[in-house]
Amino acid sequence: MAGSQQPGMRARAAEKARSLKAVPDQVPLVGRALRQVVRVNLLDCATRLAAQAFLSALPALMALAVFAPASIKDGVVSSLREQLGLKGAAQQQVAQFLNTGHDDEVSQSFGAVGVIITLLSATALSRAVQRVCERCWELPKASHRITAWRWLTWLLVWLVVLVFQHSLHSGFGAGLWLGIPLTFLMDAALWWWTQYLLLAGRIAWRLLLPGALLCGVAVVGVNAAAAVYLPHAVTQSVSRFGPYGVVFTLLSWLIVMFSAVTFAIALGRVLTQEPGVAALLGVELPEPPVDTAAPASTGAPEGPEAPAPPGTAGAAGGGGPGSSGEPNGGSPPGSPPGSPPGSPPGSAAGPAPG
Repeated sequence: MAGSQQPGMRARAAEKARSLKAVPDQVPLVGRALRQVVRVNLLDCATRLAAQAFLSALPALMALAVFAPASIKDGVVSSLREQLGLKGAAQQQVAQFLNTGHDDEVSQSFGAVGVIITLLSATALSRAVQRVCERCWELPKASHRITAWRWLTWLLVWLVVLVFQHSLHSGFGAGLWLGIPLTFLMDAALWWWTQYLLLAGRIAWRLLLPGALLCGVAVVGVNAAAAVYLPHAVTQSVSRFGPYGVVFTLLSWLIVMFSAVTFAIALGRVLTQEPGVAALLGVELPEPPVDTAAPASTGAPEGPEAPAPPGTAGAAGGGGPGSSGEPNGGSPPGSPPGSPPGSPPGSAAGPAPG
C-alpha cells in the first residue's frame, strides 16, 4: 500500500513544483524581483557588508571609548546592548569589552593619529554599501574624486545614529508606541539619504523613496525578531565559546540585517518600474516596443498597402515620434533631457558634481 501511495505523492510534488515555477510568469513583479535578487547576488553582498561592518565598527567604537565623553559612551553601549539583547553574564562581558581603554596611558598611546587612521580604514563599510547600491541600480562605479568625501561623511552620520539608537527605540522615554514609528522614520530617512549620497546624486530622490521605505520596514522587523531571538542565542554562545560567542552571534545577526537591507534596496529598484508606483512618483514608463516585422504571407492576393497610423513605427521613414517606443530617443522614464540611452530612470547626464 505504501508503494502505491508513492506515485501519487510524487505526482503531487511535481505538480506543486511546476506551479511554483510558473509563479514568476503569472506574476511579473515576482519574476522581476527574483531576477533582481539573483543578479545582485544577495547573500554575497550581505556577507561582505556584515564583515565590513564588524571590522569597521569595532575599531571605531574603540576610538569612541577612548576619547568620547561618558554620555556618548553610555549611548553606544546601551544601543548595542539593546540591539543584541544582552542579559546576565553576557551583558557584563560585553560591557567590560566596550569600556576598555579609559586610562590616560591608553588614550595617549592611541593618539589622535590613531583615531584618524581608524576612521579612514572604517570607510571600507561605506565603499561596500556604495557597491551594493550601484549594483542594485545598475550603475558604473563612480570616480574616487567624487565619492571619497562621501564615504567619511556617511560613516560619521552612521556612528551618530548608532549613539542615539537606544533613545529613539525607547521613544525618548515615552515607550514603544512612539519609539517604533521614530525608529522607522529614522531608518527610512537614513537609507534614503545613504542611496543618494553614495550614488553621487545620479538617481533622483523620488526614485530612491520606495527602497528607503522598505529599508525602514526591514530594519524594524529584524530588530523586533532580534529582541526575541538574540538574548537566548547570545547567552548560549557565551556559555559555550566564552567572549568569542558574542562575535559569532553578532556576525550572524549582521548578515541577516544586511540581507534584509540589500533585498529592500533591490526590491525598491524593481518597484519603480511598476506602473502604479511610477505614477505616484511622477515617472513615465517607456511604451512597449512595437513589432515591426512584416506579417507572413498567407497566399492572399496582394492589394494596396494601407497607410500606417501617424506616430507608429510603421509610418513613412520610420523615424517619427514614438518610433523607438521610448521617450527622449531611448532614455528611460524620469531621465532629464540629454541623458544617455540605457541610464537608469531619474539619472542625471554625466557625473554629478563632487
